[in-house]
Amino acid sequence: MRRTLLAGLVAAAVVVPVSAAASPRVPAPAPAVLAGSAGPQERYAANLANLAESARMAEEAGRSERAAKLREMARDGAAEARFLSFDGRGRGRAIEVFGDLGTADRIAVLVPGSDTTLDTYRRFRDGALSLQRRLTREHPRSAVIAWLGYDTPGTVSTTVLTADRADRAAAELGPFLAGLPALAPAGARVSLLCHSYGSVVCARTATGPGVTDVALFGSPGTGADSAAGLPTRARVWAGRGSEDWIGGVPHVRLGGVGFGTDPVDPAFGARVFAAGTAGHSDYLKPGTTSLDSLARIVLGPEVVPHV
Repeated sequence: MRRTLLAGLVAAAVVVPVSAAASPRVPAPAPAVLAGSAGPQERYAANLANLAESARMAEEAGRSERAAKLREMARDGAAEARFLSFDGRGRGRAIEVFGDLGTADRIAVLVPGSDTTLDTYRRFRDGALSLQRRLTREHPRSAVIAWLGYDTPGTVSTTVLTADRADRAAAELGPFLAGLPALAPAGARVSLLCHSYGSVVCARTATGPGVTDVALFGSPGTGADSAAGLPTRARVWAGRGSEDWIGGVPHVRLGGVGFGTDPVDPAFGARVFAAGTAGHSDYLKPGTTSLDSLARIVLGPEVVPHV
């Protein structure tokens, strides 16, 4: 077990992540409280106001860097950003929508991996925007939800080698997915796209009948021996780029450390999708094979690509 722990920590260390380990503990208001019947527009307005207040409080506390990042989050290009949920306290949480959730019949929910916080949110948002643009090229009624609804572990930490954070995250993600049909058109197709440690989260989340596909990419493993052992009836996909360092991480599980079977291993039983030469942080970059593959999973065979 000690050798496994050491191997995981060394593999994580060579990534040279944009670390959020020192995220400032800045003051921020409690999240907005909304009635369960509140629609998307009401949620967007309340959370945008909360974000603005969080930025103001951060600035007053001398945390100008955090304040600047929050002000940047308030805009989606020329328009106001749309957050279904926002919490500016500590490392922070945010659930942001790209596209028109009210008309979308193809919805992708992105679940990030380690070191994703309000301080590193830009890279997560960039991936969501890239996917949204790729989807709408073929199907305008598409939406992407960037789900930073949990406290991600640090890339260089012992926490990232266990499922503790994932278990707590799954308890948040499951209810979110169950409530999504109330915010979207009836019969909308929902896909869950899970990167790195986010794949451990998704592997513990009961998806219910609304989720048709679960895609695991850059995954260290799930803690399950096979796709059949996941709490979902959705199709399970897995992909890993040839330049992704995580392929060198031992896929073992000993004493609660590590996550076992590699999801791209035929023994796991997932549908393997082409990920090209993607590195660990490259899966959603424009023009990549991995982005095209993930878009096809979200759109499904019913949507015929434009020629």
